[in-house]
Amino acid sequence: MDLFEYQGKQLFARYDIPVSPGAVADTVDEAVAAAERIGYPVVVKAQVQVGGRGKAGGIKLAGGADEVREHAGNILGMDIRGHAVRRLWIERASDIAEEYYASFTLDRSAKLHLGMLSSRGGVDIEQVAEESPEAIARIHVDPVDGLTEERCRSWVGQAGLNPAAVDGAVDVLVKLYRCYTDGDADLVEINPLILTPDGRVHALDAKVSLDENADFRHPEWEEYAATQVLDAREREAKEKGLNYIGLDGTVGIIGNGAGLVMSTLDIVNEVGGQAANFLDVGGGAGADLLANAVEVINNDPSVRSILVNIFGGITKCDEVAHGIVEALGRVELRSPIVVRLAGTNAEEGRRILAEHESDTLIAQPTMLDAARKAVELAAR
Repeated sequence: MDLFEYQGKQLFARYDIPVSPGAVADTVDEAVAAAERIGYPVVVKAQVQVGGRGKAGGIKLAGGADEVREHAGNILGMDIRGHAVRRLWIERASDIAEEYYASFTLDRSAKLHLGMLSSRGGVDIEQVAEESPEAIARIHVDPVDGLTEERCRSWVGQAGLNPAAVDGAVDVLVKLYRCYTDGDADLVEINPLILTPDGRVHALDAKVSLDENADFRHPEWEEYAATQVLDAREREAKEKGLNYIGLDGTVGIIGNGAGLVMSTLDIVNEVGGQAANFLDVGGGAGADLLANAVEVINNDPSVRSILVNIFGGITKCDEVAHGIVEALGRVELRSPIVVRLAGTNAEEGRRILAEHESDTLIAQPTMLDAARKAVELAAR
């Protein structure tokens, strides 16, 4: 579950991470009233769960009520990369001497937490990683040991931060790690983490993604869930209990297991296509869940073909085949389905599919063959 900036900052504040004073506003009048309480100058910031707000005109400095009114009126309702602005964060403006980048996430391959720190904040970290990978200091943290102040200080030194920022950065980073672990987050990111002219370090932005598997430990997350903005596809998938993320391509993807689905997205891209979604039906998907998955993707008007890639373990391939056949009977498919089955009961699953094979349902022996066929069909 991704949080809005203001929610991330509220979470940071619970862990004593310094953030700028601010308030939420849903209308122009609320924005002006918030600015009057906070004190000028302020920054009027669009609240959307996507980057590029500044470039799109969604972040504006205001020195008085008239400017707040003008900027709030322009930003509310604005479309930023497909996200409509419904809420603003009015924040006291900060003087900035330097900007840094800091984050914690999980390095699954290393089975350790990963911290990233750079003296080049305020820009996309992907751009920094591509142009100057040496500008990012990385640290792996064993969750059993945690992040000590001594190790954190060494990490800050490796990143080459201004000596004036070292003590403040160490303090923020230790607290940010605790926020990440105790707060059950998948990602916490501050970009930029700023050094002010008077030597203070604090978070000027907040990007937080929470692990929804831990929601039973956090009844307070209900307030976050109530503000989540889902498109029609994601809303339908959530109602059907599916792990779904909408993307911008034309090949609908269904797989079992996050790793397999990610590999499927990669191979579709490799053979010249683009995925329309990430949809993981999980390790024990039965016929009904598969049928629901096909229905959700079939309702996406951008999908031109559907690729089902299943490796049977707990999930049995014959049950998957039954689910696909059931889906064919439930809905009028707008796009052909390409299926690759391997693993438990794969032979039986292929036999079931063979009985129903047509221009709409096509079985392929390998993942590569299936991806190529799905991309070919999507291009027609």
